[in-house]
Amino acid sequence: MPYLQSNIPHFKAWVRREYTKNMQEYHGDFLHCMVVAVTTMPNRTLSFQVIFTGFEVDDEDEPNVHGGAMWARMPLTALIADTPYEEWPIELPPYLAQPWDCMSHWHSVYKIERASPAPWIAKVDGDFYPAKYYFTVDYTDSEVADDPAQHKQSHVLELLDAGEYTGNIVALPNNRVRVTHPAWFEVGEGAPDFRPNQHIFNSKEDVEYIWDTKRVFNNLYRED
Repeated sequence: MPYLQSNIPHFKAWVRREYTKNMQEYHGDFLHCMVVAVTTMPNRTLSFQVIFTGFEVDDEDEPNVHGGAMWARMPLTALIADTPYEEWPIELPPYLAQPWDCMSHWHSVYKIERASPAPWIAKVDGDFYPAKYYFTVDYTDSEVADDPAQHKQSHVLELLDAGEYTGNIVALPNNRVRVTHPAWFEVGEGAPDFRPNQHIFNSKEDVEYIWDTKRVFNNLYRED
């Protein structure tokens, strides 16, 4: 299990350029990149390793000074999807883009094959939007990550048909998303009747474990 950074299913994106100038210049400008790795730091949003491509100057009479340059720990909110826009999307604040911060340096990155390429539904700021699923980050080895009542995954998604938010990249937990696939299951309506589990289960907690040692040690070769 990686500590701090992992390779991801890479994707192309645009970076809000002010993030490359300490938020002091270039608001409203964008740089093209490939997103190639993710970093998880507790109490922060996901951040990413990006490689700039320089493609933004293809149709302009400007020198390509960014192609091949790299940036580590680019915040989630700096990224938008690589798709044509009539107007650039409005930036989401961190509490909407990733409602729960990273829970540990230790994490795994994986893609849920059975939930892809099915469309997802994402709840952002009280509204529901279709979304494209990229991959999932899960956490362990911290008090919060390993608490069944507090644990959250981060499903990384691109918002689709979301009005002024279309194209934003978000990282949402299970209770802010829903998978759709009519060939596999019928998508429900309304809130599931769930409550977070606050119990931990193990084989040796119950006192009956030690009351019947014959049952406990009833291995393959034991004779009754």
